[in-house]
Amino acid sequence: MRWILGKTGYGLSVMLGVVTVVFFLFNLTPGDPVRSLVGDNASETTVQQIRRKLDLDLPLGQRYVYYLNDLSPISVHHASDSSQRLYFDRHVYSGLALLPSEGWNLYLKTPYLKRSFYSDKAVGAMLSEVMPGTIVLAVVSILLSLIIGLVMGLVAALHKDGFYDQLMLVVSALGMAGPSFFVAMLVAYFGAIQWRDQILMPWLPFLLLAIWCLLKLTARGKQWTNATKRWFVGLFIATLGAAFFAGDWYFMHLPGTGLQMTGSMTSVHVWQGEYFDLKNMILPMITLMIRPLSVIVQLTRSSLLDVMQHDFIRTARAKGLSERRVVLVHGLRNALNPVITAVSGWFASLLAGAVFVEFVFGWKGLGQQMFTAIETRDLPVVMGGVIVIGFSFVIISILVDALYAWIDPRVRLEQ
Repeated sequence: MRWILGKTGYGLSVMLGVVTVVFFLFNLTPGDPVRSLVGDNASETTVQQIRRKLDLDLPLGQRYVYYLNDLSPISVHHASDSSQRLYFDRHVYSGLALLPSEGWNLYLKTPYLKRSFYSDKAVGAMLSEVMPGTIVLAVVSILLSLIIGLVMGLVAALHKDGFYDQLMLVVSALGMAGPSFFVAMLVAYFGAIQWRDQILMPWLPFLLLAIWCLLKLTARGKQWTNATKRWFVGLFIATLGAAFFAGDWYFMHLPGTGLQMTGSMTSVHVWQGEYFDLKNMILPMITLMIRPLSVIVQLTRSSLLDVMQHDFIRTARAKGLSERRVVLVHGLRNALNPVITAVSGWFASLLAGAVFVEFVFGWKGLGQQMFTAIETRDLPVVMGGVIVIGFSFVIISILVDALYAWIDPRVRLEQ
């Protein structure tokens, strides 16, 4: 109980800090959003009316208090006087009164994120329209990254300093080195433009790979020398490089991806109407997977190698447990703490919208919504998006702390 109260207090304090920083950061920026909205030729009367409607005519401190009041699930409003700034308008707020009163009253309501400067739609409604696309994309990407990354990291740890270990490290290093916007452009170019109709694949490197596998299967447990491995790897790279100079005879013509460069979670058919089109998720999902996958591979490998040196692993082996049980149950489970930390951070980052990725692929999500709002200086939408992202980080961090206690018996909720 004390742990729950402590984490709740921590979360509320962090959320208050996020709201405060976001409010003053965006409200102290130079420029008049009303003039940007109505133009330079609008009359002063029109400008003042809009400023009053948006509460921009109030002092900064008073606007901050009103903003906190709107965000809080328990807030103070006037029940009947519509001339009051804090009048509880049923068309704006969704909630119920806690006390029977016609004057000032306490209300339990849904947090209110103001209205867009340009569309005059509620920011909460705008964000709720695009959040499902971002959540689905983030959840699928991080789950696949976790599954594939754990397997790759496990293989690398079990073959420490071997060929598979070095291969996994090279692949993960390349994945971490690529910025998201650059990787997004590469994936979009090859997946939706260059390889959309057909894929030209060189056949000789795959022939060498098949010969490699055949020789390994027939080696009957004999160890290959490092010189032989380097010779095969060098020959494989050389045959790949030959693709830049070879003619059409060198390539196999395979069916293309058939994917569009842009698209969202839903598409519209002329006769069938709106439907889920999950193939549009493939390219942005691959882009979002690359960096967290690389981090998970390296963390799993290093953490598992460290855990496998502990005394309880030797004890488990001394009891006669199978190596598979020792590695998966006793080793991997105790090596998951840093992996969970990385996954939680990356998942919250993906929920942040992956602005460039969603922009490149035209994915209807939080990132694209915020990018458009930043371009048009639609401050309520930008502030609402940043607050949602901040709240996501706080909630995920609390859930991860609880997950630690379930995975690692050395962690206790009472601590």
